[in-house]
Amino acid sequence: MQSYLPIILLAVAGFLIGGVYATWKTARFFAVVLAVAALMAIVGGIGWMIYG
Repeated sequence: MQSYLPIILLAVAGFLIGGVYATWKTARFFAVVLAVAALMAIVGGIGWMIYG
């Protein structure tokens, strides 16, 4: 199961990026919060692949 966690994190990041795209014109603050969460998921997934 542990080898699937980085892939799951990257998939979650993809959904969050989609949320950023969808909410950018209506709720910019929420879009920025989603972007930060997506960035954290990407860094976590890549970091887990490299160092995990």
